[in-house]
Amino acid sequence: MPKKWKPLLPYLLLCFADIFALLSLCTFVSSSSSSKSVLSQSSVSLKLTLSSDALGLLAFKSKADLKNKLSFSSNSSFCKWAGVECVQFKVVRLIIQGLDLGGVFAPNTLTRLDQLRVLSLQKSSLTGSIPDLSGLKNLKSLFLDQNYFTGSFPPILSLHRLRSLDLSHNNLTGPLPNWLPKLDRLNYLRLEWNHLNGSVPPLNQSSLRNFNVSGNNFSGAVPVTPTLLRFELSAFSWNPSLCGEIIHKECNPSPPFFGPVSASPPPTKALEQGAEVNSMELTESCEKKHRKTAVIIGFSAGMFVLICSLLCFVMAVKKQGGRKGDRSMDPIMAADVAAAVMELEQEELEQKVKRAQGMQVAKSGSLAFCAGEAQLYSLEQLMKASAELLGRGTVGTTYKAVLDNRLIVSVKRLDSVKLSGTTRETFEQHMESVGGLRHPNLVPLRAYFQAKEERLLIYDYQPNGSLFSLIHGSKSTRAKPLHWTSCLKIAEDVAQGLSYIHQAWRLVHGNLKSTNVLLGPDFEACVTDYCLSILVNPPSTDDEEVLAACKAPEIRNSNRQATSKSDVYAFGILVMELLTGKSPAELPYLAPNEMMEWVRSTREVEEGVENNKMEMLLEVAIACSLTSPEQRPTMWQVMRILQEIKETVLMEDSEPDPLSAMS
Repeated sequence: MPKKWKPLLPYLLLCFADIFALLSLCTFVSSSSSSKSVLSQSSVSLKLTLSSDALGLLAFKSKADLKNKLSFSSNSSFCKWAGVECVQFKVVRLIIQGLDLGGVFAPNTLTRLDQLRVLSLQKSSLTGSIPDLSGLKNLKSLFLDQNYFTGSFPPILSLHRLRSLDLSHNNLTGPLPNWLPKLDRLNYLRLEWNHLNGSVPPLNQSSLRNFNVSGNNFSGAVPVTPTLLRFELSAFSWNPSLCGEIIHKECNPSPPFFGPVSASPPPTKALEQGAEVNSMELTESCEKKHRKTAVIIGFSAGMFVLICSLLCFVMAVKKQGGRKGDRSMDPIMAADVAAAVMELEQEELEQKVKRAQGMQVAKSGSLAFCAGEAQLYSLEQLMKASAELLGRGTVGTTYKAVLDNRLIVSVKRLDSVKLSGTTRETFEQHMESVGGLRHPNLVPLRAYFQAKEERLLIYDYQPNGSLFSLIHGSKSTRAKPLHWTSCLKIAEDVAQGLSYIHQAWRLVHGNLKSTNVLLGPDFEACVTDYCLSILVNPPSTDDEEVLAACKAPEIRNSNRQATSKSDVYAFGILVMELLTGKSPAELPYLAPNEMMEWVRSTREVEEGVENNKMEMLLEVAIACSLTSPEQRPTMWQVMRILQEIKETVLMEDSEPDPLSAMS
């Protein structure tokens, strides 16, 4: 180093030290900034994970999901959890349906979802009371039906945006709140089949289009409002203490002179000429009964007067003969008079015997109501009901019966020949099992009756006819194939009913076809005539063509009983009937790809997305109707597939879903 630089050495070292310190400081600042960035990102992530909505969902799962059915996991964003739909990290829709959760809907859980629009917990086996949901200010649709909720009607007055409310098929008690009419945006209100009591509120929301309070304990007069006047009697049925103009039942009837007198319904056809239950006609209308009673009373009175007149005449003749000495009554005249008196007395005796027999029949047998059913009518009332023939099926004949309290039921008179091998005990045991089936897509069996060869089944009357009539129209009109969305809705309804029979009760329908699917008050598909095939003698090989086409190949030409897989086959045929408008006997046997082309040819041209959606439903039908039972899916799998198709449609369509009331 040159000598002249030596004096500068300390200064150079100092500069190098400053530079090193500066570089260290920059490195530290950079490192610190990076750490802060990572920490900031971690904080954001943590904040998102532990948001109020996420905490609310996890709190709900902890109390409701006792069987760990919900796949809520902190490893993924809560907006990706099954059933959860978000907008800008806020939950707007929560749809959890058909899961056997088994827990309770705890307070201060889902009420944290302050942007929630749609909440559906249908068929989730939830118990306990419904919590206070008044915090959900933005809620538009609330579906809590088909659970086991108890307690009173929930406090939801503050939910001013609410449009759809379904609390049906629970165990709610107590009266309806008097503020219910203040929910002025309601268009869907279903409260049927609870234990609610008190009076029906004077609902007058002009928007209300779907309403039902049947199957409760309401009493008093139904308020006459323009809104309530829109709805059919079925919306108020199975409330014995309800009355008023809307349901055509007088609230304070005048006491009759000679005991109870029932109002005469309009005369209709008799059930069947000559059909008797223990020597008593099954279906004589109330009006005809009243006329018959009046005729009998008039005839008896006239006969009494005539007998008295004849006796007086005889006495007068005898008396006159006594005055005339040896003159006596003409023997021929005396014989005629005696014969007339005996004939009249014999007719009177026969009438008394017939009336006594009728009284005895009413007392000799009684309706057996299924478990949990209220005894709303007696066998005598059923026997007096006016009736109308609805149709004849493979196991019996069905009638619409109008009872004297205006209640309408459906009565199936089973074919005694086809059930000849079924003992009384077997029939009772089987009916007790079938009578326990309760599902929204099954027509409920309410009661049954048997005496000697006579067997009757009493169901709810379904007002909108059968699926067969909807598909094929009347004889004078030819119906077009249904839109595929209607087909999907009906197929899902039927699948849910069949899956319930198979999974929950290990039973089979055995006779599924479009005539055995009825349309309820809201045009929901309800399966009927279920679980009766096991009682019927082995079917003959000359079954009607349509019935044979609905049967699976493995039971079509044999004495084998129906199975769950043969029900699946019949379901596949039913869906094809829905999509094509063709009867089962008209459906060709084709390969899957050929079947696709044939179904397209039977429908109006549906291009693009609509056609693809229809094909998804057709693929389900083809899978169900495979020849091999082992290759067919179960009804539970079918139901899940249909629900996935429905969810796909919901995700793809920006318009409100036409298949459900969730809007």
